Amino acid sequence: LPLPTYDGYALEPESAVTRTDMESGPARQRRRFTQTPTRIPVRWRMSQIEFATFEAWFRLKLADGGDWFGISLLGGIGIAAHEARFVGQGNTPYKAVPSRGGAWVVTSVLEVRERPMLDAGALEILLAEDVVVLFANIQTLHSTLHVGLPVSIRW
Repeated sequence: LPLPTYDGYALEPESAVTRTDMESGPARQRRRFTQTPTRIPVRWRMSQIEFATFEAWFRLKLADGGDWFGISLLGGIGIAAHEARFVGQGNTPYKAVPSRGGAWVVTSVLEVRERPMLDAGALEILLAEDVVVLFANIQTLHSTLHVGLPVSIRW
């Protein structure tokens, strides 16, 4: 699938926390799950042939949308590979509306198993360092190694 458009795109993670209201005192909250799915409303603009391909792929390769598939989606670390499936809205896995010029606008909701994100080591570095200075130093090192050094000693 092509990248979805920005129109209506959002990350909607399900809560991993459960809350217990107490008779007196503050409510208690605790982590119930270590992994929860995220729902992402998506919208694609497709040509006639792209939509025909999408319909066949959806039915034949995804078992009418029941199977998981790989797709590149935008998240906190940029565009990355995700494992997703169609959950749609209500009883409809997707909605396709014809548009001018023979195009189709396809909307749906995807459920993503786990969003790619920074690991604990990367998070610690970013929390401990001035990010602007860190990235400037990385760029300087890259330029020195790959541009500034003579070809015979480049890495």
